[in-house]
Amino acid sequence: MTRKEFLAATLSLMVAPTVLGAPPPKAKSKSPTVPRRKLGRTGQEVSCVGLGGFHIGKQKDEAESLALIRGALDQGINFLDNCWDYNDGKSEERMGKALRDGYRAKAFLMTKLDGRDKKTAAKQIDESLQRLQTDHVDLLQLHEVIRDTDPDRAFAEGGAIEAMKDAQKAGKARFLGFTGHKSPDLHLKMLETAKQHGFRFDTVQLPLNVMDAHFNSFEKRVLPVLVKEGIGVLAMKSMGDPFILDSKTVTAPECLRYNLSLPVSVVITGIDSQERLQQALTAARTFKPLTEKEVQALLAKTKDAARDGAFEKYKTSHHFDGTVQNPQWLG
Repeated sequence: MTRKEFLAATLSLMVAPTVLGAPPPKAKSKSPTVPRRKLGRTGQEVSCVGLGGFHIGKQKDEAESLALIRGALDQGINFLDNCWDYNDGKSEERMGKALRDGYRAKAFLMTKLDGRDKKTAAKQIDESLQRLQTDHVDLLQLHEVIRDTDPDRAFAEGGAIEAMKDAQKAGKARFLGFTGHKSPDLHLKMLETAKQHGFRFDTVQLPLNVMDAHFNSFEKRVLPVLVKEGIGVLAMKSMGDPFILDSKTVTAPECLRYNLSLPVSVVITGIDSQERLQQALTAARTFKPLTEKEVQALLAKTKDAARDGAFEKYKTSHHFDGTVQNPQWLG
């Protein structure tokens, strides 16, 4: 896809303010709400920025985590990311507490599982629901498709996909997807394996940022496939968590604007403080798609630093590979 086609695809995902969901709570803020986008072919609308689940479990004081989650929901962020393994379950537990008192109804809630066999996956699904204090998640995703064996193992008889489909039939999950950060080849293999089994994912989560375009690129190889097939695109690692910022080539607002200019449904970003929450809200509320000239300027600034993937450690190291460091999670 050309940049012009990317821009057209991005604009097609945007939702006019007149057809947004519920208006923001009256007493909270007069600031404009967070724009929403279509989540692929699901018929759902989600905030263009989402709250990352890993960072929300890192605060020393649980009350701070709860305040951030509820603050995000009150101010228009409805997409909540999480995972069964984040912070030994603490992220889900805190999110579950934050979603009490009517807040669950405001959220499009997503979590992920690690189990590769049906029994392990089903157990993790039920544990996640218990921690999140809900009878269902809006989106359930298979986490960390980072090995060449993952697609075949997930779709094998008695594999994780069976547990996910069972959860969907039982009303425990509305939509199904997968995530990964290692290689575009693995994402494409997962999509092809699904097709061979007559299955179609609702969403796919993948790393997209100003450096990815230069090295083993998900943007160039996977994103066009997702757009073509109407699969909801969940962008992550816009700042390399946070190694891209360490390169001193771009700023956080530039990273967020770059990702928001891509044809993605939501940009999931780590929010571990009120400052980071306001950063995400500002990026969403003031967003204007980058022009072709602005895109080229950002890519030019990051080209040299991005050449060998040194700042995209999720691709070139095991730094972010939780299931490699904890193989027991796979079952």
